[in-house]
Amino acid sequence: MSALPLARGVLLDLDGTLFDTAPDLIDSLNALRAEQGLAALADAEFAASVGHGSAPMIARAFNLTPADNRFEPLRLRFLDLYRERLSLRTQPYEGMEALLHTLEARNIPWGIVTNKPGWLTRPLVAALGYDERPDCVVTGDDMARRKPHPHQIIEGCRRLALPAHACVTVGDAQRDIIAGRQAGTLTLAAIYGYVSGDDRVERWGADGIISHPLEVLRWLEPSAITATQSVAV
Repeated sequence: MSALPLARGVLLDLDGTLFDTAPDLIDSLNALRAEQGLAALADAEFAASVGHGSAPMIARAFNLTPADNRFEPLRLRFLDLYRERLSLRTQPYEGMEALLHTLEARNIPWGIVTNKPGWLTRPLVAALGYDERPDCVVTGDDMARRKPHPHQIIEGCRRLALPAHACVTVGDAQRDIIAGRQAGTLTLAAIYGYVSGDDRVERWGADGIISHPLEVLRWLEPSAITATQSVAV
């Protein structure tokens, strides 16, 4: 790590990185299964799909492919149910508040870059009291192409008023790392998020792998780290 430049801005994925949204997603999916006369599935059943959007979750819950004519109506109904439960059990990850308070205290800009659509992202961020905090929020429908394409990350850097090489992209999926690398940022794979046993994180090509949000501080310029010397990482 010592040979790499340190960052002056942070771009966070949302699901599985900033917030643990899995409880509300899984509750919504099981509510949909109940509507279809099916029993609820255990949380562990969704370990490999919960961080990858609505389509993989529908595929897992109903053993369907997108080509099935039942797939899209079920997916849309799932999103309606999820919107009703958007923030009931979702919380920031342990250590995330300490990270964000440190960034804000040191005037280190941070933002959210997510494939989640804006009509879900912005109400969720507001419901959890974060709507005034990020310096940018780039959602899945803000750009023509989503992660793993780099456009969202590039836009996030632009909104932070920083060059890409001065930012670090943090995410729990390979698409986050691919997008960040192609955009020219540092990249950190967050294994505290929705990483399953099928993921080979060490092969993603991230600059670093973190198991706690506060580890992001090690990748920032010394001014950010100085403010957290009393915080255990």
